[in-house]
Amino acid sequence: MASELVNPADRPTGYYENERGEMLRFIPDTTSTTLEFGCGIGRFSSLLKETLHTESWGVEIDCQAAAQAAKRLDKVIASDAILALKDIPNGFFDCVIFFDVLEHLVDPYSLLNGIKEKMTEKGIIVASIPNISYYRTMVDLVIRGNWDYKSHGVLDKSHLRFFTRNSIVKTFDELDFDIAAIEGMHATSSRSFKILNALLIGRLKDLRYKHYTVVAKPR
Repeated sequence: MASELVNPADRPTGYYENERGEMLRFIPDTTSTTLEFGCGIGRFSSLLKETLHTESWGVEIDCQAAAQAAKRLDKVIASDAILALKDIPNGFFDCVIFFDVLEHLVDPYSLLNGIKEKMTEKGIIVASIPNISYYRTMVDLVIRGNWDYKSHGVLDKSHLRFFTRNSIVKTFDELDFDIAAIEGMHATSSRSFKILNALLIGRLKDLRYKHYTVVAKPR
């Protein structure tokens, strides 16, 4: 079974082109080899090559995006994520990257398990994962009764798995990863959230962020 069911041709314009420069600080300066799943046209991994002089590989299911990425990166595998594992060398990568990828997969757990043997002893995973309990999403559900899928964002119509901060932590723990860092990204600017969170003594803090970035290492 393919790990992603949505046709890549249905993605909105620009879906594969984001550079994600804000994620650069999560990549250790000592990184020499990287593998990015869902690399799009290769902008972020290309940025790593320019700044850290890495050998950077990518995996991309969309053939047109993969062809563009191949012009920028050292190697690009145009394939479903799970199927790509057989073409990836063992013990080679210092950093494996999943930026808004795991939620698109039927079985992200097998992929995370399978990638362990592809990593060096110092290897880490850096992943960005949407937070389904994001405040604006919860307001739309609880107050307005809406659960409307969209072309992008937390309720991207191609998302097959949904995560909260707690479930991210549990997922990596259950798969025998140690989390080195987890950080909320893209905080809501909502004044009503700030008031409610203050009234509830910070109990809504995990709803503040649209994404969580996790840095994890196999045990």
